[in-house]
Amino acid sequence: MPRIALNFENGITRFIDAGENESIADAAYRQSVNVPLDCTNGVCGTCKAFRQSGQFDPGSPSKDVLSDAEASEGYILCCQTKARSDMVIDILASSDACKVKPKRTICEVVNLEPLSDHRLRLSVKSLEGELPMFLPGQYVNITVPDEGISRPYSFTSAPGSDVATFLIRNLPNGRMSVYLKARAKRGERLVLDGPFGNFYLRVSTRPVLFIAAGTGVGPFLSMLEYLAMTGNRDQPVRLLYGTRDPADLVELERVEGLRALLPNLSYVTTCSNPASQHQLSGRVTDHMSAEALNHGDADVYLCGPPEMVESARQHAAKCGSPPANIYFEKFAPAAATLYQP
Repeated sequence: MPRIALNFENGITRFIDAGENESIADAAYRQSVNVPLDCTNGVCGTCKAFRQSGQFDPGSPSKDVLSDAEASEGYILCCQTKARSDMVIDILASSDACKVKPKRTICEVVNLEPLSDHRLRLSVKSLEGELPMFLPGQYVNITVPDEGISRPYSFTSAPGSDVATFLIRNLPNGRMSVYLKARAKRGERLVLDGPFGNFYLRVSTRPVLFIAAGTGVGPFLSMLEYLAMTGNRDQPVRLLYGTRDPADLVELERVEGLRALLPNLSYVTTCSNPASQHQLSGRVTDHMSAEALNHGDADVYLCGPPEMVESARQHAAKCGSPPANIYFEKFAPAAATLYQP
């Protein structure tokens, strides 16, 4: 049965299953997701949405509401379209308008591992069935029930894993950091709300460049795990990963392991601390040459502190041939979340 990710305008994603002869709209309503709908005959256009990926039967939409040009761009009508594979669809409305709330999952801590003085790896598993489904690159809000602490963290594990992992920056006076170091023993309960975010891996026929600073490498680990898991091993992927100090270049053993499964994966690391003896020095933007950007024939993903993301976007635009697509996520300590449980 195809699984469909419905992405809403305010960043919330809901997954539904659809039967072979069931329209996306019917499948959504069956699972209490009220996508915009005024008719079921493909003549009003209220349920128009954008297909990011997946195979489908378009049905018989009226060309008065869905022109051939729109269909070729990727637009569909949910009341007519039937999924023929897993799909990702952008719903042109907010989740509130469709009466959708983020999924809430009660989890327990199964491991907390310091990777460096400034990096922690948190592992959790669900206490009530499956972990939330998500698109590789998305995040959840992690809440400590009795502490009033809620922070957004990207998955570093692949969708469908039994254990979810997260890479967390260890801030000396950060409330979540203090909790994790002082109390988060095995069996401690946490709440996951989500998934959220428009930063996720798209289907691409071009080379892909991942540019990460600090814990911004986290969502790229999930994307790489997903590519390896789904057998998409021919996709050319290059990871440019920077931190201030070499000790914080964590999770490289995972990247090395994935190279055996992804023969077209390559990576370079750089450190911005002038005192470091790392092979490459400087910020990640110092190594964003036109050649690294494949002279524009690339999809670029940026993740890290806001100043790094903005600098990288501006740098890419000045490289002569700007990338075909740029997707980005800005990481900031104690950032505001889209949804407060």
